[in-house]
Amino acid sequence: METRWVGPDGYEITAATRGGCQVLRLWRYGEFVTDCSAVDELRRYLDLADLCEVITVPFGARSPRARTEALR
Repeated sequence: METRWVGPDGYEITAATRGGCQVLRLWRYGEFVTDCSAVDELRRYLDLADLCEVITVPFGARSPRARTEALR
């Protein structure tokens, strides 16, 4: 499962591999911005406190009632 974070102003961060090294890939409105090798590099572009992790739950993994309760 891919780990993804989103932030304000269309920013999205995904974990990726470049040249055998793990990087944090930064996108803005679907356009590639840069690969960052450290979290500190991301701070140049956005406030990390504003990021939210995107968690994908497979459809049907929970009952409709449980999904409704989780959204409250």
